[in-house]
Amino acid sequence: MQSRKDLHTLYTEHEVSWNDDDGSHEDYVAQPHYAFSYGVEDYHTGDYHGQKEHRDGSDVFGEYTVKEADGNIRTVKYRAGRDGFHAKVLNSHRDDRQQDVDHHYDHY
Repeated sequence: MQSRKDLHTLYTEHEVSWNDDDGSHEDYVAQPHYAFSYGVEDYHTGDYHGQKEHRDGSDVFGEYTVKEADGNIRTVKYRAGRDGFHAKVLNSHRDDRQQDVDHHYDHY
């Protein structure tokens, strides 16, 4: 078994490569993947909110919902990836029922 000090590791985004002192070399590509969701509906306090999200590689998709004090239910559906963050805001009780939001960023 190799100790940590014997490994020379290189991380680049989702690719991992390492060499140990014996000259062994390993490469692999990590494919980040997860999913979660939760929800709260408290009839006593009136609290109502939830979120769900999943990731597949560089792309993240999700939405969250919250009930506001005036009874409006605001839902934000979003995705994020190499081309930035994009969201749609939906409101159940308002005239501005949908609003699109985009945020682009550079990768360094």
